[in-house]
Amino acid sequence: MKARVVWSLVIGLIVLLAVPLVVLFLRTHEKVTRTEVMPPQGEASYNPLYVLGQALRADGLRAESRARLDLAAMTLAPGDTVVLLQDSGELAPSQVDTLLAWVKRGGHLLVRTPPTGEDTTRNEPLLLQRLGVESLGFGSACQRFHVDDDTGHVEFCKGRRFDLTEAAYAQVQREWGSEDGFVFARLRHGQGRVDVLADMDFMRGVPETTSLLPAALRPSKDLEQPRDGLHDRAHRDLTRHLLAPNYGKGTVWLVYASRPPSLWARIVLQGWPVWLPLLLALLGWLWARAQRFGSVQPSPVAERRSLLEHVRASGELLLRQRQGPRLHAAVRDLFLRRLQARAPLAATLEGAAQEQAIAALLQWPVTRVHTALAPPAANDQTALKARITLLLQMRSLL
Repeated sequence: MKARVVWSLVIGLIVLLAVPLVVLFLRTHEKVTRTEVMPPQGEASYNPLYVLGQALRADGLRAESRARLDLAAMTLAPGDTVVLLQDSGELAPSQVDTLLAWVKRGGHLLVRTPPTGEDTTRNEPLLLQRLGVESLGFGSACQRFHVDDDTGHVEFCKGRRFDLTEAAYAQVQREWGSEDGFVFARLRHGQGRVDVLADMDFMRGVPETTSLLPAALRPSKDLEQPRDGLHDRAHRDLTRHLLAPNYGKGTVWLVYASRPPSLWARIVLQGWPVWLPLLLALLGWLWARAQRFGSVQPSPVAERRSLLEHVRASGELLLRQRQGPRLHAAVRDLFLRRLQARAPLAATLEGAAQEQAIAALLQWPVTRVHTALAPPAANDQTALKARITLLLQMRSLL
């Protein structure tokens, strides 16, 4: 069969199989577009006011973010705005004085009340005391917020409400609240303004650039954004209303009261694809290098006789075998070792000279010392016992 005919058959077979498969795939599958919201990265993961800063920059304003209030580094100007998400109870008296002096020169400060709970152990923040704000003892309650397309819209559900002293109430420009307390009050302070809020959760958002332009100028796709933080149109309107006094005049300082995650936290939470395999490899290497242990050995059998019984049995065996001189020699060596320790000069002598030196040392007759050192006859057990007794006495006297 020619090659052209073979290739024609192969191509025809492929087309015959491919066409039904393609038709089946197209009839049983449908193209679907799905949008996945990725978790925040970088500064957006720890700065709750990141979206607000991006929105302000998109509107042509200068916005600066700070983790903590640092007045020396911030260099506040009269037309600036400070959004203080940080707990005002953490501010030192010098910071409070400097902050209020800046507000008197024309600054705009937004501050929130402390979170609810633990009123017995908490003191009123000094900044709120200086402003005449009383928040201790107040709880949280939702405040209705009129929105045309959302009749049941509420705000400040988690924030601590507050009240004002008579002197502070005299400086109020705008207020918002109910019989449960205020959720918002704008106070005059010199040439500036101070906005006290029950909370600032509506200013938070997910990391996407959102505009604070009026609703009529916003693109229609904004209406499709999820109702979360600044993605809610009512929240953007409320934020724009609060920033109105100095909007476009100076820098907006966003003090978000948060710290970026530490290096160790990032390693543990985000670096596990690296350290987990390395940890498993290390454990495997240690297991391979570890000593192998066998089965548990039984405890040794307890001795049925004491050491003294063994010694006595060994001596009796030597006596039965007529090895008395060996017993005498062992005791004699024991005595000589003691002599070496107590009288080295006498131990170096030999024969009669040594016996005389020992007799003089012990104040014994020389004949008695000679009898103790001389080996007994092999079958004379009486002499053996007597001489061993003498050697032990001589050893004890040294």
